[in-house]
Amino acid sequence: MKKEAATTIAPTTPPRSRGRPLSFDRDAALEQAMLLFWRQGYETTSISDLTAAMGVTPPSLYTAFGDKESLFHEAVERYAAGPGNANAVFAEGLSARETVDKLLKGNAIELTRAGRPPGCMVIASAVNGSAASEKVQGLMRERRAAIEAGIRLAIQRAAQAGELPADTEASALARFYYTVIEGMTLQARDGAGRKKLLEVAALAMRAWPQ
Repeated sequence: MKKEAATTIAPTTPPRSRGRPLSFDRDAALEQAMLLFWRQGYETTSISDLTAAMGVTPPSLYTAFGDKESLFHEAVERYAAGPGNANAVFAEGLSARETVDKLLKGNAIELTRAGRPPGCMVIASAVNGSAASEKVQGLMRERRAAIEAGIRLAIQRAAQAGELPADTEASALARFYYTVIEGMTLQARDGAGRKKLLEVAALAMRAWPQ
């Protein structure tokens, strides 16, 4: 009789270890990373700067957040979800004028909040840089463009509803108000206080079409 071939049983792959639990407060470390990127910008912030501010070692940083770019994106998400969230303002269902007014006043307040870096992280943290940070710069441009697009959509809806003249140039008007917001960031970085920025916001609203 023909012998049956012996059955080979493959060794069972042991389950992958989940690794040790983090030895630091991840949320608190992310907060410090956000503040540092916000203050110094993406490209000029080094890993050693980050580990010193976050109170972690480089291996712990990479384990918890991945590389520097991944950490930056997570820090931006944290910033964008905080006070002054433009998407939250757009979702409130206010009139276009109320929306823009709230964005301007909100920025005047948030850009000058005590204990926080001046200016807007999305605007100031990756405006310039070398080719090595082009991807990050591009993503920040997309975020800024999304805010301008939100303003434009609110204006378009207002024109369609008769709240604004039908011939209102929505794109130009949205660009104007977003330019004011960007300018307020530079003013805050240069030391302008909340009172001055609120004055800028009030003056800008006088340009609203009647």
